Amino acid sequence: MIDQWRQDTPGCTSRIHLNNAGAALTPRPVHQAVATYLRLEDELGGYEAFDARSGEIRDAYQDVGRLLGTNGRNIAFTQNSTLAFAQALEAFDFGPGDSILTSRCDYASNQIMYLSLARRRGVEVVRAPDTPEGGIDPNAVRSMVARRRPTLVSLSWVPTNSGLVQPAEAIGEICAEAEIPYLVDACQAIGQMPISVARLRCDYLAATGRKFLRGPRGVGILFVSDRALAGGAHPVLVDMHGATWTNPDTFELTPDARRFESWEMSYALVLGLGAAARYAMEVGLETARDRARALASHAREKLAQVPGVRVLDRGAELCAIVTAQPGGRDGQEIKLALRARGINTSSPERSDAVIDMDAKGAASALRVSPHYYNTPAEIDTAVAALTEILALPHR
Repeated sequence: MIDQWRQDTPGCTSRIHLNNAGAALTPRPVHQAVATYLRLEDELGGYEAFDARSGEIRDAYQDVGRLLGTNGRNIAFTQNSTLAFAQALEAFDFGPGDSILTSRCDYASNQIMYLSLARRRGVEVVRAPDTPEGGIDPNAVRSMVARRRPTLVSLSWVPTNSGLVQPAEAIGEICAEAEIPYLVDACQAIGQMPISVARLRCDYLAATGRKFLRGPRGVGILFVSDRALAGGAHPVLVDMHGATWTNPDTFELTPDARRFESWEMSYALVLGLGAAARYAMEVGLETARDRARALASHAREKLAQVPGVRVLDRGAELCAIVTAQPGGRDGQEIKLALRARGINTSSPERSDAVIDMDAKGAASALRVSPHYYNTPAEIDTAVAALTEILALPHR
């Protein structure tokens, strides 16, 4: 299968791509879905192309729903995952006295949104402690939920700056028992591992297409539970795609998650996302998880052998994201040096995850994120290149 996956991925012929946590290389069916629709728009017109492919567009909702273990009616598409996450937050009428319970290891944009809600609406942001080995402590969450009754519990399942996999299902069980709404950021989980919103017991889940799912850039995913829909949840600003203007002073929400969408979106990207979901399910999410994690484990082992390199990943469960401090050198500098050799990586900075990076004593890092279409030989080549770069004179 590895030969077929690589044949489907033209970028494999010219580069070693180890930045799947940033934006993965898309397989041919994804590119073809996007390009074919754009050509149709060019030939027919935008609205007319939509009408001609409306059935395939509806199928994209169902395909993404199947990927998450739910129905198409529970799926909304947005311009990016950050907007999907924000739309979920906007479903809550936060005010003074409300609180958001979250974790210490999180994505910068999520934390900034919480802090903005604290500044503008008086929301209290509460961070649960980690376990000694790393990752949010479910026992502490259970105690804090019982004691504080937060308005929302929100968790990054796989924080972008490390290989940590947080116990999202255990946190979901706590929230369900206490009837506390639960929002999951699954941007780095989708496409990298199986996802079941039923097992997560979440009310909202935000994700992206461009990372391990291998979809196009510029499209995000929001799952909204039946409970949230039945309760009338919707973002503050709804347009005529998410509601019908029924009378001069009233409107009626759409019955499904599309109330969280806006009228204008790229349907070429929606079709590309649907193709990515189908491709991921054909590969198999268990296969993707096991192969990518094995490659990441190999990378950690090899990186730990490079003089001066410190592997930063901590946690009871680790995934296909590997972070390391490259011999006291700036991560951005090393990333660019590797890119010049045809090797794609990324370089998280302190501002990407202030609390976690400070705890690890790292101002920046090198992030290596293999996927199932990568090979052990590519890992070895990348580590050898890093070793050579670190051995060069440094100003």
